[in-house]
Amino acid sequence: MAEPTIDAGAGPMALRSSPLAHLEARMRAATVTGARGVALTERPFLTMVNLRVTPASEAADRIEKTLGAPLPRQCGHTTASGSHTVFWLGPDEWLVLSQADGPAVAAELREALEGDPGSVVDVSANRTTLELSGQAARQVLEKGCPLDLHPRAFGPGQAVSTTVGPVAVLLWQVDDVPTYRLLPRSSFADYLARWLIDAMSEYRSPELP
Repeated sequence: MAEPTIDAGAGPMALRSSPLAHLEARMRAATVTGARGVALTERPFLTMVNLRVTPASEAADRIEKTLGAPLPRQCGHTTASGSHTVFWLGPDEWLVLSQADGPAVAAELREALEGDPGSVVDVSANRTTLELSGQAARQVLEKGCPLDLHPRAFGPGQAVSTTVGPVAVLLWQVDDVPTYRLLPRSSFADYLARWLIDAMSEYRSPELP
């Protein structure tokens, strides 16, 4: 039997596997269509950079100019510009989610600090992103999330640290479809995806009167 070969020209980025690649078919098969539709997908390999800096400082001003967006100042708030979305994590801590290259984003933000107190850490490998969308998406989350997710309390553009089932996540509502993105630690992503697949199964049946 021939030995498997690896393309010598393939870089490390081409060889990586996402935390949920092994569940891709199961997530796709779990999709529910119709009036109670809901779908689950993974959005792997997004750039995530943890940022700590003193608010209202000159360094924070330079960071905001680099990002092209203000740093959100309240729990639950997000800001966005171009390929970057910034999430509030604490009074002096944020997560930058981006479509841009991780090392490049981190390098630009470190340069913006100009040696002032603060930290910039590329944490892209620390989490993955699950996207749950469809008319029943909120009801699926409500099975295991302690937050009030009714539109009167939580809506598009809001993101908070919470739990879904027993898993800690950053939960972000993207739009009013509704579409949610859940950012769990990579080591807990398998459990969370299986939990969501199970929670979605109910919606294949007609709603009881």
